[in-house]
Amino acid sequence: MKYIILTFGSQEDYAELASWKPEDFAAMGEFMQKFTDELVESGELVDTRGLSAPVHTRRVRLQNGVPVVTDGPYAEAQEVLAGYWVVDCESFDRATEIAARLSGCPTPGGVFEEKGYADIRPLDEYAQQTEF
Repeated sequence: MKYIILTFGSQEDYAELASWKPEDFAAMGEFMQKFTDELVESGELVDTRGLSAPVHTRRVRLQNGVPVVTDGPYAEAQEVLAGYWVVDCESFDRATEIAARLSGCPTPGGVFEEKGYADIRPLDEYAQQTEF
């Protein structure tokens, strides 16, 4: 079954990246590369992407039947999607184990577990589903 692991941050988190030292980025990059390589080797990785800062976001919504586009960031947003992994694994528990490993990601102020979190959600396979 396929699951999506979603990681979140805030505009503040993205702004803090400006104060990171090259070794901070290197440590995080090394962790993420190893994490991803292990998922590739196990055959569980389907896709993964990090997302650009919220300032590069556009929101589209209908107002009176007309699409209205707003550029980010959004003052009302406390958190934003930072990236995702799609994994194909044996169970929800296994997807949770994979996501829990992200808590060890190094950051300048400590590790991911102090500020970040991940959501795990099963992906619906609509092509195989006859009812919604």
